[in-house]
Amino acid sequence: MDNIVVTIARQYGSGGKTIGQMFAEKNGMPWYDMDLAKMASEESGIKEELFREADEKLKNSPLLRLTTDVYEDGDLIPPGSKDFVSARNLFNYKAKIIKRLAETENCVIIGRAADFVLRNYPNVVSVFVHASDAFNLARAMERNSMTEAEMQKFIHQTNRYRADYYKHYTGRDWVDARNYDLCLNSGKLGFEKCVEEIEAYIKVRFS
Repeated sequence: MDNIVVTIARQYGSGGKTIGQMFAEKNGMPWYDMDLAKMASEESGIKEELFREADEKLKNSPLLRLTTDVYEDGDLIPPGSKDFVSARNLFNYKAKIIKRLAETENCVIIGRAADFVLRNYPNVVSVFVHASDAFNLARAMERNSMTEAEMQKFIHQTNRYRADYYKHYTGRDWVDARNYDLCLNSGKLGFEKCVEEIEAYIKVRFS
């Protein structure tokens, strides 16, 4: 594989998605986020709505969030099975798309536990973007019409869901630095320097 794939996990408000987009645009490559559900729908023939509903079900079910269903390579369930449209198989199809992208093109993949799905791929750089609570809150307040108390609650809930989603499908702790190649504090570095850090790491590692 000669292509490079960057995966981005991020705290809400830290600007991880923006950093991923900036890196992709600067280096002339596509970036993928929510559109992975559409691509998985086209691949599987399963309605796109079911992919989004599965994520919502996990988000709204405390009991389900406490369980794990760790993704395993080659774990697709065939059509005709009663579990074909199960949450597990929907994740499997998104993972299939993620792996295909990693095998065929330079790209940035945001969220979706992509770092875990691609953990055995030598051409992947996994990044976790974080910042202080104050930075995340201030940035989130700029983009949302909520009170500060409402925004704090929303940030907490969003990060908890991302952690639960990651734990459910990987068995790992989302904020464990050992899961990633780079952990970047966007509040201290700023977005442009975060992009430069990713580029510098790629240059050193793949030179």
